[in-house]
Amino acid sequence: MLIKDLLLPEFDQEMAHTRKMLERVPENQLTWRPHPKSMTLQGLLSHLVNLPTWVPLTLDVAELDLMPEGKPWITPQQSTRNAWLTAFDAAVVQARKSLDAATDERMEETWTLKGNGQVYFAAPKKGVLRSFVFNHLVHHRAQLGVYLRLLEIPVPGIYGPSADDQGM
Repeated sequence: MLIKDLLLPEFDQEMAHTRKMLERVPENQLTWRPHPKSMTLQGLLSHLVNLPTWVPLTLDVAELDLMPEGKPWITPQQSTRNAWLTAFDAAVVQARKSLDAATDERMEETWTLKGNGQVYFAAPKKGVLRSFVFNHLVHHRAQLGVYLRLLEIPVPGIYGPSADDQGM
């Protein structure tokens, strides 16, 4: 079995679950944060919406510098539900195309993450996809679930029913 054939079902499932969470985010609470050290809801939302763009960034390049020449990576921001869902959907389509086109040879290539030229880590692209992209997205999606809970917004079930689902 090809590596992509192992990853594509997981990708599809996690993107669908993430979209379900994104649909619940209130547009009128984007500056809210649960703690001064926490991201704002908009910052978290922006990160989640843009994480699928890391699939082609992982597969199509050998390295990524998050602070090229000391200038921080800027994540695009959206301010309406329609805009962030549209951006997410477009990113998912592009990510899936990149993943579907990936060969096993490409998946075995090393990918490097840097910051201002300093290497943070280097790993085979297949591992980067699972940990740095997929698991990273799941981590921040869980964060979003906490934000929604604290804002008294019903949290959708992901791997089963949530406490907000009927019958719980």
